Amino acid sequence: MMETFRAYSVHMFTATGVVFSMLAMLAAVDEKWSLMFLWLVVAFIVDGIDGPMARKYDVKTKAPIIDGVLLDLIIDFLTYVFIPAFALFNSGLLPGWTGWMAIIVITFASVLYFADTRMKTSDNSFSGFPGCWNMLAVVIFATRPDFWLILALVVVLSVTMFLRIKFVHPVRTQRWRAITLPVALIWVALATAAAWADFAQPQWVTTALIVTSLYLLGAGAVQQVLFREKL
Repeated sequence: MMETFRAYSVHMFTATGVVFSMLAMLAAVDEKWSLMFLWLVVAFIVDGIDGPMARKYDVKTKAPIIDGVLLDLIIDFLTYVFIPAFALFNSGLLPGWTGWMAIIVITFASVLYFADTRMKTSDNSFSGFPGCWNMLAVVIFATRPDFWLILALVVVLSVTMFLRIKFVHPVRTQRWRAITLPVALIWVALATAAAWADFAQPQWVTTALIVTSLYLLGAGAVQQVLFREKL
């Protein structure tokens, strides 16, 4: 009985992510971008914790009525794709037609990717860019690059979603996890600091945010080259 209760409690914990998503969306509608990202960071932390908890308490067999994978994907689409896309569109960072193009490309490509049965690799990494637009949006808000660069990043990352390029999972990819997991935790701290400062963060925070983002984006591809991995 207690095992069943703990297993369903994990599902309830996962479901809190949608509440934080709604809070983030309400902040985005009011153009309170810092608050929006702070709620997205909270949702990101929940997403990072619930997976290990689900495996520890064996939710697939102990709480089978709720599909944890589907629950996670629904919340991830809101927090990783839908809300960040809205933020990029409504913030003025992408003027005119570029905003429309970005929001259409991001949502269209991402919904196809999230339904792709080949999303996960044999080593629990991702095949193709895993639609982490929330991470890209934080960096964009923190650095405020030219809109052409933003649009180029959106297009390139959308294309890589459907290429056989490996992207590491900070927790589940075993190779380099001793580096990747601390880097991911540092990234979360940096993103929180930038949002807390209303994106008027010190230069070293900006630089560190860019460096850690590049590592998380490129580590999987480097592993493919160095170890001749095939997805």
